[in-house]
Amino acid sequence: MTTRVALLSIAALVTVYAYLNTNWFDFLKNASTDLSAPLYWVSDLPARAGEWADNRTLPRSKLLQENEALRTELLVHKRKVQQMASLAAENIRLRQLLNSAELLEDRVIIAELIGIAPDPSIHKVIVNKGSSDGVYVGQAMVDASGLMGQVVQVGHGTSQVLLITDTSHALPVQINRNGVRLIAEGIGDLYQLAIRHVSNTADIKEGDLLVSSGLGQRFPVGYPVAEVVEVHFDPGRAFASVIAQPMADMNKSRHVLLVFDQPPSEISE
Repeated sequence: MTTRVALLSIAALVTVYAYLNTNWFDFLKNASTDLSAPLYWVSDLPARAGEWADNRTLPRSKLLQENEALRTELLVHKRKVQQMASLAAENIRLRQLLNSAELLEDRVIIAELIGIAPDPSIHKVIVNKGSSDGVYVGQAMVDASGLMGQVVQVGHGTSQVLLITDTSHALPVQINRNGVRLIAEGIGDLYQLAIRHVSNTADIKEGDLLVSSGLGQRFPVGYPVAEVVEVHFDPGRAFASVIAQPMADMNKSRHVLLVFDQPPSEISE
């Protein structure tokens, strides 16, 4: 009897060891899982039945309230997604702006547009930099793509900038391809500039890049201003009709660069 008990004990220990440390009994484990699943399902039936009954007996007002809460939550999540998309796009624009700043030899600061002129016929914007930041009248403003305008009024913490598309603005430019000097004037259209007094014999064509010439000492030399998009030569007139499209995103850019082309000693005077 004692021998039988000892043998059974040893067999039990070997079986337990094999169960815990080998894969001999994996088929039994899997089978037990499948066999126990119905038991778990049956044991969960009371809870399922109670939940089903609660959903069936909820008053209509409660259902409408939950529906409204879910709609509100959905709108909140949609707003967050839209905000994340906006932040991602703004991050891309800032990177482009910083890359543009690295290409400029002049000292610059980043500013943000915080307002626009209420009169659509006046192309002025307000930026969040002023005299406390060293901003001065006549300072050039650019975005990641090109020249946007110049500072015309400076406050302590804000400044007004006249865009190059305003009807009162004229800008000396030159054709980047051959150096021919011209005047680009605003016509009150954010997407167009008029190039005035272009001779019918001038070497200008569609696709030419216009850059600031530096004449007038208002803008630094060589900043991209516009691309020529239309050229019409009329033998019956003294001058050709030339339209250019600003390189800067005049109606989209929110973050801009203010360019210091004067030494700090001159700015402070």
